[in-house]
Amino acid sequence: MKIGFDNEKYLKMQSDHIKQRIEQFEDKLYLEFGGKLFDDYHASRVLPGFAPDAKLQMLMQLSDCAEIVIVISASDIEKNKVHGDLGITYDVDVLRLRDEFQSRGLYVGSVVITHYAGQNSADQFKAKLEKKNITVYLHYTIEGYPANVPLIVSENGYGKNDYIQTSRPLVVVTAPGPGSGKMATCLSQLYHDHKRGIKAGYAKFETFPIWNIPLKHPVNLAYEAATADLNDINMIDPFHLEAYGVTAVNYNRDIEIYPVLNAIFESIYGENPYKSPTDMGVNMAGNCIIDDEACCEASLMEIIRRYYTALNRAAKGDAAENEVYKIELLMKHARITTDDRKVTVAAKERAEKLGMPTAAIELPDGQVITSKTSDFLGASAALLLNALKYLAGIDHDIKLIKPEAIAPIQELKVRYLGGKNPRLHTDEVLIALTLAACTDDNARHSLEQLPRLKGCQVHTSVMLSEVDIKIYKKLGVDLTSEPVQTTRKYY
Repeated sequence: MKIGFDNEKYLKMQSDHIKQRIEQFEDKLYLEFGGKLFDDYHASRVLPGFAPDAKLQMLMQLSDCAEIVIVISASDIEKNKVHGDLGITYDVDVLRLRDEFQSRGLYVGSVVITHYAGQNSADQFKAKLEKKNITVYLHYTIEGYPANVPLIVSENGYGKNDYIQTSRPLVVVTAPGPGSGKMATCLSQLYHDHKRGIKAGYAKFETFPIWNIPLKHPVNLAYEAATADLNDINMIDPFHLEAYGVTAVNYNRDIEIYPVLNAIFESIYGENPYKSPTDMGVNMAGNCIIDDEACCEASLMEIIRRYYTALNRAAKGDAAENEVYKIELLMKHARITTDDRKVTVAAKERAEKLGMPTAAIELPDGQVITSKTSDFLGASAALLLNALKYLAGIDHDIKLIKPEAIAPIQELKVRYLGGKNPRLHTDEVLIALTLAACTDDNARHSLEQLPRLKGCQVHTSVMLSEVDIKIYKKLGVDLTSEPVQTTRKYY
């Protein structure tokens, strides 16, 4: 993929800007970290050149004075919300995040469960964390939030929330995903700190939307597509426009919450140091785009991928149709269709021609390789072998895995393990290929090509099993599927 973003420039500009903001406040700064700290794959996809762990690299420079608070919404726990890039639920991701941070020498002080209203699943999660000696705090739902400012900024609003005990001057508030309640957690702390005579500040580190590029720029549209389930809407910041006469892009939740923040700051300082929601941010990403065309193209492809993700979730009953409709509207704004993605066209055309499940992959040199379902392999497993053979320069007709080696695996699946589908999944075909590589040079050379699949585009004409999806994710492949289920069974 063509590089469109200068990551080194970003690291320096962003870290310097955050340090300046820390110096602006005296006792304590709550820094809301939006997006992912060390696995921001969305940013790396729409801003090619952006390192997924760029934000973590900056944070580690401040590790001596920083502690992390991880926030999760009780409603996300209740509905088992899944992290799209990792395929795990948000509550599991909280534990993963904590382990990852601490393994890098970062101090995690506590976990906060927000939007709490007595959910049984949230109580169970709290008990699970406390058994692991993890400190947990509860923040409650507030009626009329965010419009009812007098109630919010009172003992019956933020005052009801648990006060988060912190020990370091920089408190980084992060979460498994958007809509978790990070900003409300920071604002609640400002309220409680004021009651305790602590002068605390707040800043926001959110990569998207990027404030200093156009409202309908593909990078910003891709952010809307990524948060379609939250119904986030990018908007021109009216407060920023009024204060400075400068057009800046923000999103609806920040703009809606600004009067609350304004009221809290006025009660603490007598005035608000920020004249707009955009002022609260420290995002320098827009200044580090070095090839706008490359970022635009990458973002348009991300919107199409997000569309297929929503279609698949809707087909499984995991998403509302409004989520699909919103992304369709974004695609109209961007003037794109699913046919703008090469692999989508290739997989659909071959499926229509053959009348069976097919798959397609676009390789680093732009070559599109296809596959079909056979007696031995599913289309996704066959695609891996076809792609690896091409990358290794091996003739398509050469068999990397002998049929007589596949037959015993099929017998194991059906006869002994009670399976219904004898065809090999992607994980099984990779194990078979690994075994073949012990004695066959072609198989070994093909196996060595696996790292070259990272970043490749794949589309399948039917929805894949969870096993196949996870393998493609581990290979770093950007996978989409038509919302067509291969079976009508519901159990």
